Amino acid sequence: MDLTHFDEEGRARMVDVSDKAETARIAVAHGKVLMKPDTLERIRSGQIAKGDVLAVAQVAGIMAAKQTSQLIPMCHPLAITGAKLKFKLIEPGEVEIEARVKVHGKTGVEMEALTAVSVAALTIYDMCKAIDKTMTIGEIYLVEKSGGKSGHFIR
Repeated sequence: MDLTHFDEEGRARMVDVSDKAETARIAVAHGKVLMKPDTLERIRSGQIAKGDVLAVAQVAGIMAAKQTSQLIPMCHPLAITGAKLKFKLIEPGEVEIEARVKVHGKTGVEMEALTAVSVAALTIYDMCKAIDKTMTIGEIYLVEKSGGKSGHFIR
């Protein structure tokens, strides 16, 4: 498989999508934040001094999906048609994050979904770091993508 972000001389380039068909595209990404059990309980009970951790992380993730092309150099700016984040609190100390991003366009939204999860995780860390500096962000990965020439992918 050729790497499309390099030209014939091996220099970085943004892929030209001018001739690609517009299709409905969806990407789903997952990630997690591991923390002390007390930190998870304080998130659950709304006892974090900075406010509602998951509400802020949700907005941050959606904003990040919309700004991905400004963060990742070779990403195209996309008119995202939907971005949704879900959080699952898992005992003893884990917040699982899922981002689902949609677009009707010429290129996929995998990077937008991965960026949404990453920024939501960083936001959780930021909001809780005063009480738990041992938190770990990890296992951020693409779960599923559909649309476009490469078809449907499920991990």
